[in-house]
Amino acid sequence: MIEGKTPYQKLVDYLERPVSIAPLVTFRIAFGLVMLFSTIRYMWMGWVDTQLVEPALHFSYFGFDWVAPLSQAGIYSIFCLMCIAAIGLAIGWQYRFSTILFFLCFTYVELIDITFYLNHYYFVSIVAFLLIWVPAHRNYSIDTFLKPHLRRTKVPAWCVGIFKLQIAIVYCYAGLAKINYDWLFRALPLAIWLPAKSSMPLIGWFFQFKLTAFVFSWAGMLFDTFIIGGLLWRKTRLIAYAAIVIFHLLTGLLFQIGVFPAVMIMVVTVFFSAEWHERLLQKISQWIPFLAGSQNQTQKEPETSARVNHSHRLGLLLLGLFFTFQILFPWRYLLYPGNLFWTEEGYRFAWRVMLMEKAGTATFYVKDSETGREGSVINQQFLHPHQEKQMAMQPDMILQYAQFLKEHYAEKGVNDPQVRAEVWVTLNARPAQLLIDPHTDLTQIKDGWSSKNWILPYPNQN
Repeated sequence: MIEGKTPYQKLVDYLERPVSIAPLVTFRIAFGLVMLFSTIRYMWMGWVDTQLVEPALHFSYFGFDWVAPLSQAGIYSIFCLMCIAAIGLAIGWQYRFSTILFFLCFTYVELIDITFYLNHYYFVSIVAFLLIWVPAHRNYSIDTFLKPHLRRTKVPAWCVGIFKLQIAIVYCYAGLAKINYDWLFRALPLAIWLPAKSSMPLIGWFFQFKLTAFVFSWAGMLFDTFIIGGLLWRKTRLIAYAAIVIFHLLTGLLFQIGVFPAVMIMVVTVFFSAEWHERLLQKISQWIPFLAGSQNQTQKEPETSARVNHSHRLGLLLLGLFFTFQILFPWRYLLYPGNLFWTEEGYRFAWRVMLMEKAGTATFYVKDSETGREGSVINQQFLHPHQEKQMAMQPDMILQYAQFLKEHYAEKGVNDPQVRAEVWVTLNARPAQLLIDPHTDLTQIKDGWSSKNWILPYPNQN
């Protein structure tokens, strides 16, 4: 009597079943092209200089303070390498090298300064990392044109599934994050942002009504929470995609969120059927002869082995650990006391998108420990305007800036500088409140994973 398969074996069989490579190929091409456009745009807008070269201080991510910016020539070289890597990704040329190069260059740039953190930067790094491990170049690529024996029409299902799962995590967590009192029952921060857009042509009049903010808030929550279900079900897929296009075009028009709308509009097509992708690729190959030549190879493709070897099992295990981290890490905020939006402990890397209107003013004072003389700091001498804006409402950056000021003024001859800050913060249009104790010497505090008990409690406000 033959024993049935264990649940683990069934799961492995499901993940390893052969599926069409076409969705993976179009995903590769779309991602590479959008990243090429994004990189060129970043340089064209002058942000390489204003954000990465000119600032005297760069705020680092916790644990990544060793990441330092290069010279102007070095940074521009990194961006040129990113362009080359993005092209390599899109056309499938030296694919593995191009993917690793893009991931390293992009993530390096992302880690230089935390004040420019965006959710879609994090998403791009994750997608680039995942692309390293899949054979997205095994069809419709220069690699298979030059080496036809590499060509495959099938890949294990997990190669496509991991991108669907990552996109699902982004949308679902964004939706769950919107289930909070301010977003649903006060329509904040949209009630602040939308009236400011009332002068827009054609649609601006619609934003002056308070009801509009509530409609957008609830629609945004429902969209993010349930859109993946619409993409997974074949009967609602086109409707869901139309909603995605409208949603992201509208948010891109209303808010300055860079290329994120274009990224999501392009990558969610991975949910479309293999037949749809195959038809699209055949049309593309009519315009690019070498892709058609790769597709028309007649040699027999090796059959996919039903037996999973140890390296595949190890790979699936590592993928399991990776996605376990992706699913659990956004919940780390539950380990910290206090209002998440006030303390921002566990706020980043959790797909919380445009959830609050928060602003602050921070005045720093440096005191000579021997003479007792104290003076205020002119932040503009050290910080880019965007850096100052972000620092003035985020505790970990306030702490980093205080440490920087200590080192700077110690070099100027101040004896054992003490640094304190008076930081007033307003959250979702409520009256400004002190974020930290203005008498605390911030130079005596070290950052870490533990709760920042030097942050003042969030006042109870309606």
